[in-house]
Amino acid sequence: MEDKNDSSWNTPSIHPWLRSFLLLFVTTGAVALVFWGMSFVLAKLPDPIGPRADLFIEGAKNTILLTLSSGVIGFIIGLFLSFGCLSHFAVFRWPSFFLIWVIRGTPLLVQILFAFFALPALLPWLQLNDFSAALIALAINVGAYNSEVIRAGILAIPKGQEEAALSLGLGKIQVMIFIILPQAMRIVIPPLVNNLVALLKDSSLASSIGLLELALAGNRVSSETFLPVPVLTSVAVIYLLLTTGLTAVTHALEKILVLPVNQRLAKEVR
Repeated sequence: MEDKNDSSWNTPSIHPWLRSFLLLFVTTGAVALVFWGMSFVLAKLPDPIGPRADLFIEGAKNTILLTLSSGVIGFIIGLFLSFGCLSHFAVFRWPSFFLIWVIRGTPLLVQILFAFFALPALLPWLQLNDFSAALIALAINVGAYNSEVIRAGILAIPKGQEEAALSLGLGKIQVMIFIILPQAMRIVIPPLVNNLVALLKDSSLASSIGLLELALAGNRVSSETFLPVPVLTSVAVIYLLLTTGLTAVTHALEKILVLPVNQRLAKEVR
């Protein structure tokens, strides 16, 4: 028999959320501190890194901005593409499948070059700079991969939940927004995090159109100094720090969305 006087039942449910938000705040602050420390350390390094530290920092900032911007837009694109693939209307389903098929079947480098050189030629009114072209290509690319992840998460929710909600009088849109999607998001957070980390590394391909991100900054310094070993090693370490920091923040976000739910379910089982 369940003991309703057990302290686990009397603990306010807000506590796990507060701890998780505190974890996210501390983690984000730590990542910002590491980035500031990285700037300081780079400036103190000997030639060829120290005198050109500003170039590396600018490249790292552009890399982070490009990754976060395209990641957010890519999540929205993936969400709508997953809805399109699950739609009962062929006018939405087949274009969604076709776009995913094209994006996943072609190299990201080709997509970036297409966005920068071909899109303005096809649409003369559309003038894109290097950052905008890279943003469009990366967002659509990661959106195609996110759509498959989100679609799998939605399909993983038992069909009985949708049927029960419909029997209670909820509409299909309400069921998707309030019943299915919140549960699916908790399932797909880990693979979405992996896609975001991969996006950070894939952003180096934006150097092909002249965007000054971290890889291009390293390439310029290496070509100028003819010292590829210290330069490329520094670039690799910076990428490693960025991916580690991004992973730490997203894992903290995962705890915010998943941990309180898992704890509540564990209490219900006991």
